[in-house]
Amino acid sequence: MSATITAFPTTSSRLSAPSAPAVREAAVAAMPAGRTRLRITRRGQAVLTVLVAVPLLAVLAIFLMGGGGAAATSTPGDVHFQHVTISSGETLWQVAETVAPKADPRDVIVDITKLNNLSSTDLQPGQTLAIPLQYSH
Repeated sequence: MSATITAFPTTSSRLSAPSAPAVREAAVAAMPAGRTRLRITRRGQAVLTVLVAVPLLAVLAIFLMGGGGAAATSTPGDVHFQHVTISSGETLWQVAETVAPKADPRDVIVDITKLNNLSSTDLQPGQTLAIPLQYSH
């Protein structure tokens, strides 16, 4: 009988992990030809964010400032107010009590003042005041 003896190396060879450049080269080789990987830097991210945010903020500002405004026309509206002519010695409090006896006179005075664009509650004899619609009979 004859036996064949095969010698193995005495040093143990361990499998080592491939180096980072080798992995990168393998990944590049696995990519289809003509395609490159896009990388964006922090500066590029900031520029891209600004380029997207500025138009959005501009649209938002335009919407908030100019959206939903009322259009003024030269034609009169269909709203007709009751008018009261002030007599000598009459106060706005008396007008408010006469026009709306069940309402709080202070609220009526505020509404009449706003509607007639009065700077004070002083009245002049012969002055004509428009009465808000909610107090008209």
